[in-house]
Amino acid sequence: MATTRTLPEDESKRVLAAYGVPFAPERSAEDVAGAVAAADALGYPVVAKLNGEGIAHKTERGLVRLDLGDADAVEAAATELFAAARPEDGTVTVLVAPFLQANRELIAGIHRDPQFGPTVMLGIGGILAEALGDVAFRLAPLDRVDATDMVDQLRTQALLGEFRGEPAVDRTAVEDVLLALSAAALERDDVQSADLNPLLVVDGKPIAVDALLEVLS
Repeated sequence: MATTRTLPEDESKRVLAAYGVPFAPERSAEDVAGAVAAADALGYPVVAKLNGEGIAHKTERGLVRLDLGDADAVEAAATELFAAARPEDGTVTVLVAPFLQANRELIAGIHRDPQFGPTVMLGIGGILAEALGDVAFRLAPLDRVDATDMVDQLRTQALLGEFRGEPAVDRTAVEDVLLALSAAALERDDVQSADLNPLLVVDGKPIAVDALLEVLS
């Protein structure tokens, strides 16, 4: 039976970015001083996360620090994150990225069904995700019509329009994310699943701030 492994977050992002998935700019630091330098270069506030081969679920382990407003905050956060590493995590780094805020979140991903092959998913994310269960699936490959239909299939269409003073969601940009996932699923037959959660809607545009890719080992 085939075995799988989960790629580190930075590697997951590199794979999917090559197909056109939009990510926030990010830098990887091997030590505390490097994390501070990364934050200085990116501009504050930032988010810092521990990254490693054996780390899949960072939030559950408390390995994410949000809204770090200055160098002192980054230094303290990076020190804590490196100290929290476990031997099974392998070689670790701290990922530093701009701290983005959004009133709306989407989720998107890939799942390879043993019978039907790769499917692409889009849904409403954030705190409403479980309550609404508002998701759409399509078998890959997707074309533009398929991607448009997936966006239109979401029941919570009000969240895609103008919302709390923000512009409407750029549906074409969301479709582009779905087409990128479809391309990745078709070209990389080792990819068993991919998870973009959350896909933040910032100024109407979707930006992925986390990625988890499961591949055949």
